[in-house]
Amino acid sequence: MRNFVHLHVHSEYSLLDGACRIEQLVDKVKEMGENAVAVTDHGYLYSAIKFYKMAKEKGIKPIIGCEVYVAPRSRHDKNDKLDRTPYHLVLLCENNTGYNNLVKLVSLSSIEGFYSKPRVDIEILEKYHEGLIALSGCVAGEVPRKILSKDFEGAKETILRYKNIFGENNYFIELQNHGIPEEKTILPSLYKFAEETGVGVVATNDAHYVNKEDAIAQKILVAIQTNTKIDEDSGMSLPNDEFYLKSYEEMSELFKYAPNAIENTVKIAERCNVELEFGKILLPEYKSEGVFNSYEYLRNICFEGLEKFYSKDKTVFETAKSRLENELSVINQMGYVDYFLIVWDFVSFAKKNSIPVGPGRGSGAGSIVAYCMGITEIDPIKYNLIFERFLNIERVSMPDLDIDFCYEGRQKVIDYVVNKYGSDHVAQIITFGTMAAKAAVRDVGRVMGLPYDTVDSVAKFIPFEANITI
Repeated sequence: MRNFVHLHVHSEYSLLDGACRIEQLVDKVKEMGENAVAVTDHGYLYSAIKFYKMAKEKGIKPIIGCEVYVAPRSRHDKNDKLDRTPYHLVLLCENNTGYNNLVKLVSLSSIEGFYSKPRVDIEILEKYHEGLIALSGCVAGEVPRKILSKDFEGAKETILRYKNIFGENNYFIELQNHGIPEEKTILPSLYKFAEETGVGVVATNDAHYVNKEDAIAQKILVAIQTNTKIDEDSGMSLPNDEFYLKSYEEMSELFKYAPNAIENTVKIAERCNVELEFGKILLPEYKSEGVFNSYEYLRNICFEGLEKFYSKDKTVFETAKSRLENELSVINQMGYVDYFLIVWDFVSFAKKNSIPVGPGRGSGAGSIVAYCMGITEIDPIKYNLIFERFLNIERVSMPDLDIDFCYEGRQKVIDYVVNKYGSDHVAQIITFGTMAAKAAVRDVGRVMGLPYDTVDSVAKFIPFEANITI
């Protein structure tokens, strides 16, 4: 491992703030001869899996982290005057326990602590600190902000509190030098407090973009987010173009008076060893009183449907029965019995409560099991649909039954599942929207203050075609 590792980096998943695209970030780290890098997006772990896989693929050690927001008081306090400006704190996963704890912290920060931003607090940091290494953060961190307000005693108390929470050698004072006045003001105090408290220092560059020349792109993103022009002060704009992935040589020059701060980046990186496992399927069990054998229960439901839909034509019935037996065998062998029962259960709930349900779409419509259970309403025998496109014993992949519910009753279905399986066992999956080419051109033109007619004419040159480049 080289002599410096970036431990404070914001990817494109620090939405409309970070401009480091994951692949470009990893490629740049490799190009600079580094062997590891952390991604510490604001408040969330949106990029963690994509970053982990990409870094592993390219031979770079991924360090999963997050720059969390810490509530000034409790995460439950939401006073407009007292709780609008949370502190920044960088958390890095040392091991899988740390990763699990960071996932918990990030989840709670949104579920319980959200107020303008997702927020943790001291209570849950104390509870879920194991396996995490903490860095004190940028100038928006609690320690720097107290130094800037000349609350030196409070700053020192904060350092000792976090040292106590995370443990010896698990909390570090973060040193940054982007050439801005606030950093120059606090650096002497940070060194002094580090020495007095026995806390290590670590050098970081608050990277929001990969290369120095990318500063303008990041500035445009922030302007789009804040609905301002790029020459206006949005209150979130970075003060200069120094927030990029600096080389070992550049960082060594900036911190030549504190070589241990550079060395500690490598020591921390060496300690961070998270191994994520993919392809292991963890499915819940179907919950129902009096059902002792899930497979027999599934068969009973399916054969009731078989009688209902196919009993009028003996030839079709025998064809359907043979196919049903085959599908049930595959579903049982692949371990998806409970999955089908769970989906059948909440679809049945919707239908019993007059909540409109879609007829089925995607490859799941090719399953006679799904049809006989009433999950789908499309007869795969009649339309000669292929089950193997949905589930194939020679290609192990999760079945995916796409179910559409009327938006007016959709929440009732979600509530039913939450009540049955517990709120800690039910999650909604996020999707990310990206700017299409025409919209991106219009947004960029607007924040640059260009005439509307000019921007409009450029946008209209872009064809309505998929997979084009601007």
